Amino acid sequence: MLIAAAALLGISGGTAVGYGIQAERPPTPLPALSQTELAYPAKVLPADKVPAPLPASQDRRAKTDGDLRKLLLDRPAGWSENKNADWLNDGWVSVGSLARDYDDQGGMFEYLLESGIRRVAGVAWKKGEYREVTITLTQFSPGTDASAADYADGQRSYMASDEYAGNEGDLVKGSGEGRYYLYDVDRKPGYLPTYQARAVMHRSDIMIEINLFDTRPISKKDIRTLAERQLERV
Repeated sequence: MLIAAAALLGISGGTAVGYGIQAERPPTPLPALSQTELAYPAKVLPADKVPAPLPASQDRRAKTDGDLRKLLLDRPAGWSENKNADWLNDGWVSVGSLARDYDDQGGMFEYLLESGIRRVAGVAWKKGEYREVTITLTQFSPGTDASAADYADGQRSYMASDEYAGNEGDLVKGSGEGRYYLYDVDRKPGYLPTYQARAVMHRSDIMIEINLFDTRPISKKDIRTLAERQLERV
């Protein structure tokens, strides 16, 4: 105990001496808060030397920050608006309506909110008696996370299982990892057969999804054409 007490007194004494020496020294001036080296030039650039802003065709943010509905594909000839699509409200889709399309509705709702979902635009068309198509553009808030890419990857990750398309799909030209799929026909006694095709891709902060349904066979060209045109529009 005597040794421990002596060690404690030694530490305390050393600390006190250190504070005393520091107190007798003159204060060290802090650097100025304003740095002249960081100031902007006193003179602005002449008007003829100011760089022109990027045109909208090259400035992707100029397109995606506007009305997202304008990036939706125009309705092709022969198609009409599907007025039974009650999940649409003037071209907008709520997060709740989007989440209801999934088996785990609560989990998807939470996932979308945590991923920084910003807004969703969509269309629903019909052609003939039974052919229907839906297109949604899901945009995420800007940030460091690639939320649109992650969302698209997550959707493609299960498409090869027998419960869904049952195949790896085909690449959408110019989309990177975007793919389109044809499902096996769904036949149930007493019902017309159901054919389905789906495309999942992303561009920047927008995830693009297209679903095509019919009671007659759907060709790869049908879904591929819609996917390529929508991707080009975005």
